Amino acid sequence: MTKYSDEFKIMVVREYQEGELGYQRLAKKHGVKSPKQIINWVKNYEEFGTEGIIRKKQKKTYSVQFKLDVLSFMKRTGSSVTETALQFGLTNPPMITSWKKTFLDGGAEALDRSKGRPPMSDEAKNRKNKHSDEKEMTYEQQLERENELLRLEIEYLKKLRAFQMDPDGYLEKHKQRYHSNSKKRSD
Repeated sequence: MTKYSDEFKIMVVREYQEGELGYQRLAKKHGVKSPKQIINWVKNYEEFGTEGIIRKKQKKTYSVQFKLDVLSFMKRTGSSVTETALQFGLTNPPMITSWKKTFLDGGAEALDRSKGRPPMSDEAKNRKNKHSDEKEMTYEQQLERENELLRLEIEYLKKLRAFQMDPDGYLEKHKQRYHSNSKKRSD
């Protein structure tokens, strides 16, 4: 979706109000995808002034009840999305279409779900903190950690090679070691 600057929208609306070109020709002249976009700008401008077409800095959130009231009004009166938006002081009519689709797909509960990424879980926060703690290690600590990881990797590769050369002998040897360690612990 193309975002148009506030100045551009105001210029197009004023050009429409001068009466020389209609919605279709203005859309074509200025490269706006749909004349409906210009219709919305003009109606919002006429109803709310420049505030109706200026992009808001913060997105407003609406309650589930408000969304249901808007959808109910639209169904009850047979009003268009644009007319309904103007009735409720909304400057973004496609938002109503989105609410309607959400409601039809998932009911009233679905209207309560917020958009965007959900808040970080406690587990994810802990992982992030742990990761940042690792970054705060001294250079010497980082080298020690790297050495330990390399030792573990070498040990793992040795065992893997031994297993690949003689799988049965390797398993037998480690089975005996496991049993002898188990007996020592039980004694």
